[in-house]
Amino acid sequence: MSSGLLEYAWLIPVVPFIAFLIIVFCGHRLRNASAYVAIGGMAGAFLLAFPCFLVMARGAQPISHNFHWITLGNARIDLGYQVDSLTAVMLMVVTFIGSLIFIYSSGYMEGDPGYHRFFAYLSLFACAMLLLVLANNFVMLYAGWEGVGLCSYLLIGFWFEKPSAMRAAKKAFLVTRTGDCGLALGIFLLYSKTGSVSFEPIFSAAREHPHEIVFTIAALLIFFGAVGKSAQFPLHVWLPDAMEGPTPVSALIHAATMVAAGVYLVARSYALFEAGGEHSIALQVVAWIGVITAFMAATIAVAQNDIKRVLAYSTISQLGFMMLGLGVGGYTAGVFHLMTHAFFKALLFLGSGSVIHGFHHEQDMMKMGGLKKVMPYTFATYFIGYLALAGVPPFAGFWSKDEILHHAMMHNFPIFLLGAAAAFLTAFYMTRQMCLVFAGQQRDTHIHAHESPAVMTVPLMVLALFSALIGLVGATGHSFHHFVHFGEEAPAPFSVPVALVSLFVAGAGIGLGWSLYGKKPLARPEDDPLLRLGKLYTFLENKWYFDEVYDKIVIQPLLWITRTLSRFDQKVIDGAVNLVGILTIIFSRLHQLFDLYIVDGMVNLVGIVTRKIGVTGRYLQTGLVQGYLLVVYLGVVVLVVWQLYAAK
Repeated sequence: MSSGLLEYAWLIPVVPFIAFLIIVFCGHRLRNASAYVAIGGMAGAFLLAFPCFLVMARGAQPISHNFHWITLGNARIDLGYQVDSLTAVMLMVVTFIGSLIFIYSSGYMEGDPGYHRFFAYLSLFACAMLLLVLANNFVMLYAGWEGVGLCSYLLIGFWFEKPSAMRAAKKAFLVTRTGDCGLALGIFLLYSKTGSVSFEPIFSAAREHPHEIVFTIAALLIFFGAVGKSAQFPLHVWLPDAMEGPTPVSALIHAATMVAAGVYLVARSYALFEAGGEHSIALQVVAWIGVITAFMAATIAVAQNDIKRVLAYSTISQLGFMMLGLGVGGYTAGVFHLMTHAFFKALLFLGSGSVIHGFHHEQDMMKMGGLKKVMPYTFATYFIGYLALAGVPPFAGFWSKDEILHHAMMHNFPIFLLGAAAAFLTAFYMTRQMCLVFAGQQRDTHIHAHESPAVMTVPLMVLALFSALIGLVGATGHSFHHFVHFGEEAPAPFSVPVALVSLFVAGAGIGLGWSLYGKKPLARPEDDPLLRLGKLYTFLENKWYFDEVYDKIVIQPLLWITRTLSRFDQKVIDGAVNLVGILTIIFSRLHQLFDLYIVDGMVNLVGIVTRKIGVTGRYLQTGLVQGYLLVVYLGVVVLVVWQLYAAK
C-alpha cells in the first residue's frame, strides 16, 4: 500500500464536517435520516484513516505538510498536518470507536425531538477532534482543542431544558476554559522564544537547549491545559457532572476521545517535558498529579450509586494512570493505556446506556439487581469490559496498566504504591457495580427491564471483542512499543513480579467486592456494607467535598466580587453618568428659558416695535399728492425756523 495515501490524510476531518453541514441545513427535512448522514461521515473518516494506519504500521516514514497562513511583520506563520505513529493510533481510536458509538446512538436517541441536532453536534465534534490529532502545529491543535470544548458544552447541555444539564454544561465549559488559558499562555511563550508555532522547530529548540527554564515553564502551562481537558486534579470536578448529557456523549467524548486529548497533548509535546532529563520537574509534576488523580477518583467511585457516575470517576482515575505512565518515562505505556482504555471504557459507558435504556432511564444502582437474566447480551459484554478495567489477564487493561505500574516501580516507588492502591480500588468498585446491577434480585420491582435492540447490542459486542484482545498487541514482542515510542525509549521487559503484584491487587479488589456484594446480594439499599464506614463513607460519597470547597474559596468570592463591581457600576459609574445626564437636562432647560425669553424675546421685541411703527406710519400714506406736499412744506418751515432759532 503506497505511502502516498498519507498525502490525503487532511480529508479525514473534512468528511464529518460535510456531514455536519448537511445535517445543519437539511436536518429538519432529513429527520431520522440525519443519523445515516452522521454515521456515513464517521465511517468515511474511518475508511480514510485505516489505510493511513496500515501504511504507518508497515514502516512508512512520517509525513508533515505546511501551508502559509499569515505574515505578521517579519514573522511567517505556517499551518499544516502530519501523520506519524501516534497520529495513526489516535485516528483509529477516534474513527473506529466513534463509528460504533454513532451507530449505537441511532438507537439510543430514537424518538428524541432533538435527534438531528444531536448528530450534527456529534459530527462537528468528530471533525474538531480529528483536526486536533492531525495538526502539526499548536495553532491548529488549539483550534481543534477549542472545537471539542465547544461541542462538549453543546452535548452535555443537549437536554438544556433540565436545570442540572444546563448547570453541568456551564461548569464543564468554565473549568476546561481555565485550563485552556494555561495552554494558550504556553503557546504564546513558545512562540516568543522560538518564533514558530510548528511542533518540529519548537521541539528541536527544546532538544538543543534542554535546561532552558522557558521550556519547563511552557511544558507546565501546556500540562495545565491537559489537566482541564483530561479532568485531572484539581480541575476534575466538571467530568462527573458531564454525565447529564446523553450516554453516547459520555462514551464518545468523556471516555474514549475528548478527555484523552489532554493525554495526547502531553504525549505530542513530550520533547518539552523531557527537556530537563528523566527527572525533569515537568515530568515529576505530571507523574504526581496523575497518581493523585488516579487514587482520589478511585476512592470516590467506591461510594457512588449512580451507574454513570461510577464510570465517570473511573475515567478520571484511568486518565490519571495515563498521566502517571507518561510522568515516569513510560511514554509507550501511557499511550498504550490510552488506546486500550478507549475501547473498554466506551464499552462500559455504552453498556451502562443499554442498562439505563432497558431499565426505563433509571440510573440508581440501588434500584437495580438481577439484570443478568433479562439483559443477557448487555451483561456478557459489560462483564468483559469489567474484567478489562479491573486488570484481569488476558483482557486489555491488564497489559497496559501493568506496564505503567512496572515503569512506576522502576522510577518512583511511592508513586507505584499509590498506583497499586488505585488499581485495587478499581477492581473493588467495579465488582461492587457488577453485583449491584446484575446479581441477585431486582430491588425496584415496579420497573420492568428489557434487553436493548440489536442496533445497541451489536456495537457492544464489537467493543467487547476488542476489549478482550487489543491488549495482546503489547503483551508479547513489544509490537506496540516498536510502533509508538519516544526517541530511544527502551521497551519495558515483561516483569513477572510486577505482573504477579498487579494480578494480586486486582484479585484482592475483586475478592473483597465479591465477599461484600456477591456472596449475599444486596436486598435493600440500607444493607450496603459501606455504610458502616460512617463519616468516611459520607466523605467519599460527597466527593471529598471538592464542590463545596470550590464554592467557598472560588465561586462565592467571585460572586462577591462581581456583585461588588455591579454595585460600584450601578452606584458610581452609572451614578456619574446619570449625574452628567441630569446636569445636561438642567443646563438644556436653562438654555431653553434663555433662548425663549431673552434671545427670542429681543427678536420678538424688534418685530413688535417695527410692526407698531409700520401700523402707525401707515396713516401717513394717504395717497394724496397735496397732502405729501403739505408735509414737505411743513418740514421745510420747521427746518427754517430751527435754523433761524439756532442763528440767534
